[in-house]
Amino acid sequence: MNSPQGPTEPTPPRLPAPDIVPPRRWLPSLVWIVPLLAALVGVALVVESIAKRGPVITISFSSAEGIEPGKTQVKYKDVNIGSVRSVKLSPDLSHVLVRVELTKDAEPFAVKDSRFWIVRPRIGASGVSGLGTLLSGSYIGTDAGRSKAKETDFVGLETPPAVTLDEKGHHYTLHGDSLGSVDIGSPIFYRRVQVGQVTGFSLDQDGTGVTLQVFINAPYDQYVGTNTRWWHASGVNLQLDSSGFKLNTQSLATVIVGGLAFQTPPGQAKGPQAPDGQTFELAGDQSDAMRDPDGPPMHVVMNFNQSLRGLAVGAPIDFRGIVLGQVTDIGVEYDAKTHNFTMPVTMDVYPSRLLRHADGSLPAPNTPQSRELLRELIAHGLRGQLRTGNLLTGQLYVAVDIFPNAARASVDLTQDPITLPTIPNTLDELQLQIADIAKKLDQVPFDQIGNNLNSSLKNANQLFSQLNTQLLPQARDTLAAAQHTFGAAESTLQQDSPLQSDVHEALQQLTRTLQSLNALSDYLERHPESLLRGKPGDQP
Repeated sequence: MNSPQGPTEPTPPRLPAPDIVPPRRWLPSLVWIVPLLAALVGVALVVESIAKRGPVITISFSSAEGIEPGKTQVKYKDVNIGSVRSVKLSPDLSHVLVRVELTKDAEPFAVKDSRFWIVRPRIGASGVSGLGTLLSGSYIGTDAGRSKAKETDFVGLETPPAVTLDEKGHHYTLHGDSLGSVDIGSPIFYRRVQVGQVTGFSLDQDGTGVTLQVFINAPYDQYVGTNTRWWHASGVNLQLDSSGFKLNTQSLATVIVGGLAFQTPPGQAKGPQAPDGQTFELAGDQSDAMRDPDGPPMHVVMNFNQSLRGLAVGAPIDFRGIVLGQVTDIGVEYDAKTHNFTMPVTMDVYPSRLLRHADGSLPAPNTPQSRELLRELIAHGLRGQLRTGNLLTGQLYVAVDIFPNAARASVDLTQDPITLPTIPNTLDELQLQIADIAKKLDQVPFDQIGNNLNSSLKNANQLFSQLNTQLLPQARDTLAAAQHTFGAAESTLQQDSPLQSDVHEALQQLTRTLQSLNALSDYLERHPESLLRGKPGDQP
C-alpha cells in the first residue's frame, strides 16, 4: 500500500549482534594484590605466633599480691620465659589460680618437679632478697625441674626455695628433739666455716621431735662422712648447771638467726662420704654430739628424805668425776603409815660410760655378773647422795659413791626401775648434829644456873665488902712495914755501903785463896811424892 507521502522503501535486513569475547589474561587485577598480601602476612603472623607459643600452665598461690595479668613476667635467672595471662579465684575461694603462658624455649619448665614462687621484697634468715622488685614490680620466679614427666598444674611456693636444683651438693636429713632457733635459710658450719644451709623442717607425726632437711654445698659435702655428728649451734649457748657457767657460740650470725654445725668426732678418721639423703641424729650441743654412744640406759630411782631445792631435771649423776647419767624426773610420795613424805628421783644411768674407763675389769651391762656386782657394791656401801655442785647457784647433783660406814641396805634387782639406797650428805648430817646439840642445850636448866650464879655473886659482893672494911687497914700496915724493910735492905746493898765493901774484900780474898789452891793442886798432880818428902828445897 502506498502512503500518502509516497512509496515506502524496503527495510534492510538486521545483522546479528556480535559476540564479544574478553581477552584471556593470566594475571589478576592489581586491585586484589594488596588484600591478598595482607591476608598472607596475617596468616604468617598467626603461624609464627602459634609456632612460638609455649605451654600454658596454671599455678596455685594463696594470694595474688603483686600479680597483674598481661604485665607480670615469669623469669628464670632474670630472663623472661613467660607472662601471666589471667588470674582468678579457685572454686572453693581458698586460693588463686594464675594462668601463665610460657615461651617455646621454656617448654622444659613444664615438668613435674619445677617450682614457682612470687618474688617480692623479703627479710629472712639468709638475708634480704627481692629489693629490685621495689621498682620493677613483683614477678614469678622459677626453678627448673629435672623430671621428664610433663605437668601443667603446679602449687606455688609461698617462700623462695633455699637451694635451687642446679646447685651442686648433697641433701641430708636430721632428726632432733627440738627446732631451737633454726629457720629455713639458717647457716650450717663446719669448723666455723659456713658450708650450707637449712632448706626445710617439719614436725614428726607423733609430735616427739622434728625433722630438718639441710643442704651442704660442694665441695664441702666431702667432709660429711657416715660417722659425722651434728648439733645445734644456734645463738649463744649459755649453760648454767652444777658445773658452773659454759658459754659457746659459732659466729655472730648464729646469735641472730641460729644455725647448725657438724664435725667428725675427735680421734676418729672421717668415714666414707655420706650418700645423698642420709639421716643423722641432731644433738642439742657439741658436748652431747661428741659423746660416745651410751647404749641402753638403766632406770634407777633414789628416794631422798630431804629438800631437793637446787636439783633439776638433767642434773648429772656423778661417780668420782665420771658422769654416768642424768636426772629424768623428780616426784613426791606420801607414806600413810609413817605420815612422812619421800622424794623419789628417777634417773637414767649408762653403765657403758663406766666400762670405757674400766679397761675390761668390769662385766658387761645387763648380765648376771653385772647384777651380782651391783649387789656386792650395795652391801659394801654403794649409796646415792645429794651434793652441791656450785655454791654460787646452789645447783645440786647426785653423787654415787661407796660409804663403808653406811647402814646396811638391800635391793631388789628384778624391779624396773631399780631402787638404790641413799645417804644424807655432809651438810644434812651437820644440820642434824646441830639440831641434836640444840636439843641437848634446851635441856640444860639455865634458869636454875642463873639463880645460883646470882646468889654466888651476892656472897662474893659481901665478902669484898668485908675485905674492904676489915682486912684492908691491916693490909695497909703490913705493906708499910714491908716497904720499910725493903728500904733498909736497899741501903745496905748499895755500892758505897760498908757491908758492900766488906763483902767485896772478902770475895777478893776468897779468889786469891782459890788461886793458891789451884796452884797447889797442879803441883801435887805433877809431884805427888812431895806429900811425903816435901819440896826439894825444904829438905835438910
